[in-house]
Amino acid sequence: MKKKLQINGKTIKLMMQRWLPVGIGAGLTAVFFFFVTLNNIQTETYDLERFSTADETIRSPVTVEKEQETERKVRETVQAVADRYTTSEEVTEDQIAYVNEIFDAIDTLEEEQLNVSQADQEDAAVPVADTEKVQALRQILSTDIAEAVSSSVLTNLINASKNEREAGKMLFTSALKESLENGVRRENLETSITNVKDAVKYSNLEMDTKEGLLELSEFAVAENSFFDMEATMEARRTAASNVDPVVVQAGEVIVREGQTITNEIYEDLELTGLLDSERNLYPIIGLLLFILLLSGVIGHELGRLQKLNELDRGKAVALVTISFLVVSLMKVVSLYAPEGSQLIFMVPAAMGALLIKQLIQERTAIIFSIVYALIASIIFNQQIPALLNFEAGIYFLFTQLAAVFFLVNMKDRLALVKAGFGIMTVNVLTVLLFLFLSFEQYDLMDLFIYAGFGIVSAFLSVVFTIGLLPFFETGLGILSDSKLLQLSSPNQPLLKKLLTEAPGTYHHSVMVANLSETACEAIGANGLLARVGAYYHDLGKTVRPHYFIENQLAIKNPHDRMPARESAKIIISHTTDGAKMLKANKLPVEIIDIARQHHGTTLLKFFYYKEKESNKRAFESHYRYPGPRPQTKEAGVICICDSVEAAVRSLKEPTEAKIEEIVSSIIKDRLTDGQLDETPLTLKDLDVMQRTICGTLKGIFHSRIQYPMKEAK
Repeated sequence: MKKKLQINGKTIKLMMQRWLPVGIGAGLTAVFFFFVTLNNIQTETYDLERFSTADETIRSPVTVEKEQETERKVRETVQAVADRYTTSEEVTEDQIAYVNEIFDAIDTLEEEQLNVSQADQEDAAVPVADTEKVQALRQILSTDIAEAVSSSVLTNLINASKNEREAGKMLFTSALKESLENGVRRENLETSITNVKDAVKYSNLEMDTKEGLLELSEFAVAENSFFDMEATMEARRTAASNVDPVVVQAGEVIVREGQTITNEIYEDLELTGLLDSERNLYPIIGLLLFILLLSGVIGHELGRLQKLNELDRGKAVALVTISFLVVSLMKVVSLYAPEGSQLIFMVPAAMGALLIKQLIQERTAIIFSIVYALIASIIFNQQIPALLNFEAGIYFLFTQLAAVFFLVNMKDRLALVKAGFGIMTVNVLTVLLFLFLSFEQYDLMDLFIYAGFGIVSAFLSVVFTIGLLPFFETGLGILSDSKLLQLSSPNQPLLKKLLTEAPGTYHHSVMVANLSETACEAIGANGLLARVGAYYHDLGKTVRPHYFIENQLAIKNPHDRMPARESAKIIISHTTDGAKMLKANKLPVEIIDIARQHHGTTLLKFFYYKEKESNKRAFESHYRYPGPRPQTKEAGVICICDSVEAAVRSLKEPTEAKIEEIVSSIIKDRLTDGQLDETPLTLKDLDVMQRTICGTLKGIFHSRIQYPMKEAK
């Protein structure tokens, strides 16, 4: 039971040590963000009375609707909406059809009489009386027309000439159609009849025809537009929905200094909470929720790094420190920049993204860039609680994402400068975007000044990054790409030592570096770290360089005269000797780990089996490296490439088949021996590594043309 408690205690202690950087990092950052932004969301309250004089200019801290004013405005708008009517096309068509029927019937009657008169032309023609014509016409007309239209109208139209009647028909139907299509309501029926009569009255028709058409207007013009309840209600609803609410905007001046506080002003002060000190609690709660969400994002990202074994105390401290620096710069500028000033564009916010990407990784830089942009939207809100400065947030987001995007290929020492030009371009484009979207007119000089702020921001970001990077690398022991580039220089004292004292080992290390870098980049590991680690992995051989075969040029192998056990001790000790030398020279722990782990706990087979020949009781443990086994992808890759390079170099005639066989056998041996068990390498990674290493070696040991020798004469 006691032993079990001890084990549980150790487990808890390890868990605390593992997750402590995550909790402290997220917690400290959240607390700092809260206190930095607190005064940006707190509102000042006032003790004022109606009809007193304001001692200072007071602005609204929030955007709030004046509901009573809005309701009054809606009522007035709805009352102003006119009733909606629907015009019946059926009535319109019926009335026009009645008029056409009258004229068509008269034409038909006239043709019949003409035919009758031609048939009886030998007899004396007996004229037909008007009453008989009207009577005959009524018999062929519709009942509605026959009953409604008077005989005088029909008589006048019958007695008109055909041309006169046609002209009258066209004029009358045109005027009638226009009037009906405009809609004839009960209240404007007389007006519509008058309009048709006026069209007839002022025409060139004969008087009798006019009189007939004028009287016909009373029958032809009929009500065809009726009140539409649904359309009217819909129009009122639409009008009400289009009414803009009456609001007091955040930042709007409610009362100016020296102005009398009227009832309306007092109500606005009360509505916006400037007279109620208890309402100050709500913005604080909102800020706490906001910071809680941000700390959750930060904690999740730190937890992800912890699971990948990419977060230690140094990196946690670096993230907290960078957050303090970036947000503090924002806060300082916000305190001293005048209201509406464009000085916010000068803040070197991209510095944070540049540092985080170099010290940690790209994804973390993107996450923190978003967090900093959100914090900026509060810091630059002109201390109006309900306002988020999206212009500042978008600008800081774009400038930081540009830093992440343009900072590539850190093997190039000018990478930061190139990134600076990219940031500069994005900053200028973003500033111009805001200026043009504002729809205000700016002088050309103003455009240059504001664009210059973006250029200054990019310049300061690069300068601060270059200046601060060594402090993080040295003070916190963080290994960045720029630090790796410095360590890869042949002018480094340890590499010079390796070159002069163990040239064969130096050449071997360079070959292993090339293989390791290519393999790491193929599987998504840090190729630059693998290259530099490979440069230093055999530094311990400089203690006794001539005991290693690659340095035995024109000398006998000293191991031929030594016991196998003693030879094994010398060979095995180069890993611990190298780690001690690297530690003494204060090289990064990642490089030291590679030197210590690149052989893992592998068996020194040559000397073990040599000892076995004379001593059957030889212990295998005496011929194994002390380890530890490789812990990272880079260490695992170097472990394989170190053996592969030595094995392939020993071949007299390296062919593609032999190279593939050696690489495959070494990877399988390391895998079955458990040397890769503690690395994140997967079987897929090993397959990709095998193909990549084979391809690289085939390029190095390609077949060459055998040039003919010059014959001796």
